[in-house]
Amino acid sequence: MSDKLIIFDTTLRDGEQSPGASMTLDEKVRIARALEKMHVDIIEAGFPIASPGDFEAVRAVAENIKDSTVCGLARALDKDIERAGEALKPANSSRIHTFIATSPIHMEMKLRMSPDQVLEQAVKAVKKARQFTDNVEFSPEDAGRSDLDFLCRVLEAVIDAGARTLNIPDTVGYNIPDQFGALIANLRERIPNSDKAIFSVHCHNDLGLATANSLSAVLNGARQVECTINGLGERAGNAALEEIVMTVKTRGDVFPCSIDHIDTTQIMNCSRLVSSITGFAVQPNKAIVGANAFAHESGIHQDGVLKSRETYEIMKAEDVGLNANRMVLGKHSGRNAFKTRLKELGVEFKSEAELNDTFARFKELADKKHEIYDDDLQALVTEASISAENERLHLVALRVCSETGEKPDAEITVDFDGEEATAHAIGSGPVDAAFKAIEKIVNSHTDLQLYSVNNITSGTDSQGEVTVRLEKAGRIVNGQGADTDIVIASAKAYINALNKILAPRDREHPQGDV
Repeated sequence: MSDKLIIFDTTLRDGEQSPGASMTLDEKVRIARALEKMHVDIIEAGFPIASPGDFEAVRAVAENIKDSTVCGLARALDKDIERAGEALKPANSSRIHTFIATSPIHMEMKLRMSPDQVLEQAVKAVKKARQFTDNVEFSPEDAGRSDLDFLCRVLEAVIDAGARTLNIPDTVGYNIPDQFGALIANLRERIPNSDKAIFSVHCHNDLGLATANSLSAVLNGARQVECTINGLGERAGNAALEEIVMTVKTRGDVFPCSIDHIDTTQIMNCSRLVSSITGFAVQPNKAIVGANAFAHESGIHQDGVLKSRETYEIMKAEDVGLNANRMVLGKHSGRNAFKTRLKELGVEFKSEAELNDTFARFKELADKKHEIYDDDLQALVTEASISAENERLHLVALRVCSETGEKPDAEITVDFDGEEATAHAIGSGPVDAAFKAIEKIVNSHTDLQLYSVNNITSGTDSQGEVTVRLEKAGRIVNGQGADTDIVIASAKAYINALNKILAPRDREHPQGDV
């Protein structure tokens, strides 16, 4: 049994399945580069057959990532596997991850297939994937609710067919730690050729047990964990990469495996990057990466930490990248310092024009804000990538008036399909008035599901980062905007979300549900 714990990150695939968390190609490449800098073993870049956009994103990650293995997801269908193989051609190291459901309810109600048909299809898919790469992973979807005898039959057969990683997913987050750990132990013991494959787990967080289930599996012989930055993922999300890594690192006395190859100082940067790009804020009390994770309010705790950090802190903040390698930039900073710091954060410009445009935005921000931190830079680059997209709607000007005893009003001018339009509206607050003015022009008939504001850094001159979630005809999108003026940031976020609603639907195929 290997003593190395393999980290398989699926932020770009399963994480993107969070409603509204879709990412552009450039954003996926930025996140992939950050994961590579952390030395993540495998990056699941997407589901190539889901859409042309997904295919191009997987290909772009494969072209840009050199040190990590790049993986593409495929159902146990020839067309899926062929599409994944094509997208992964440029990769230095590639993996195809194929799956089919094995639980009675999924086979009967979803697949309409008998167990024997599922077994045959699983073997056929693995053999097909082997035509493109020797690195094939197989997942029996909904393994946590599958019959153990049938699961053993399927896994034994796919190992014989050439699968070298067996991923056991708790697809609906139904299991509890003792049960799930025992499942991994039973599979390893009962499958005759289990020593020829690495056992992996992919746990969902519906009951808040994804990390606990994953770690229980590791204690019972699993040597790969599939996880996401910040625990992002559909429904309640997935096991959080930062929690898995730091638990194994911190409790090396308990876990019979090593995580030393992971550069944990990159965790905070990855967390903030994913949060900035997706608009999914990290809750303050989130383990490892939350704003309060290393904060102490209690006098007793403060006194103990001042005397000896170990009294109340089991990890060093520096170990996860907090307060490390943070260069403060300002209005006098030059292009070289700006470009160098962004490169350290995993951002590389495709052209001199793109660098010049982003640097100009940086200078504008520096005129409003004295000190610019890494988080400001991440938001700046995210906003620049949003503006670079083919958008129909652009903010030109915004004026708001809000005073005690009077109803707030807003006047907004936007460029809509190349023509400027202006509208005025009154609202319950300046943001409400601005949104109503935009709607007078666009008339989108969307439903506002979420409006959230977070400060990017501390201080009264901090940028506000606004997330807006809109729904129309079952389609859910997130929009992001950042500015030192909260109302302007809100308008930017609303317009960003509207542009996504106005764009053609990118994904015609359902995502993989492993």
